[in-house]
Amino acid sequence: MEQAHIRLIDQLKERIAAADNTPLYLKFAETVKDAVRSGQLAHGNILPGERDFSGLTGISRITVRKAMQRLEDEGVVTRSRGYGTQINNTLEYSLKEARGFSQQVMLRGKTPNTLWVNKRVIACPSEVAQHLGLEEGADVFLLKRIRYVDEDAVSIEESWVPVALIHDVDAIGVSLYDYFRSQHIYPQRTQSRVSARMPDADFQAHITLDASVPVLVISQVALDQQNRPIEYSVSVCRSDLYVFVCEA
Repeated sequence: MEQAHIRLIDQLKERIAAADNTPLYLKFAETVKDAVRSGQLAHGNILPGERDFSGLTGISRITVRKAMQRLEDEGVVTRSRGYGTQINNTLEYSLKEARGFSQQVMLRGKTPNTLWVNKRVIACPSEVAQHLGLEEGADVFLLKRIRYVDEDAVSIEESWVPVALIHDVDAIGVSLYDYFRSQHIYPQRTQSRVSARMPDADFQAHITLDASVPVLVISQVALDQQNRPIEYSVSVCRSDLYVFVCEA
């Protein structure tokens, strides 16, 4: 058994033994998800079978099966007969945290990257102006990029930022929020809206995805510590690789 699985078994035993009322299958599923978030279980890792998990942790195969079903429903794993249970390359993205894409990716043990498509000043469209508290037609930066996680293209993102907040657009690297912090601008919270639609020609021109698979669209306003809008963004994301989390 590989080292990552030995460590996972130890973590499962510890979590299962904890004295709380959480159902065993949820303890199991959450422990596996934590191991994926931390990078302990990498994309493509084949997990031990139900019989092995049951024998090594002391819980029933029915409980293990229920936990695996939950993980599959949440997109964390893929199960196939004759092949086993494989860790997916999913990104669990929090809508609550104002951390930005790159920081959330790194916190989950993955590697972010950005391919810039556009960095230019435009006249602010009406809908964007409403979100940023600007006059329609005011100058804003339009920043368009393709987001990557562990070399997989996962989303196309467009951001609109008031020109006064960006002094050197070429200084923005992988992370816009890192640039903000270098300018003593600190994203504090976000307001988000998630919807689904079918991929359009622009998305498919940049990211390969079956035309029958919907994409997730997240529209988000980021606010600083003075509750000032500093960015409005629209991200079109692969639904097979993203899991959005919103905590009350």
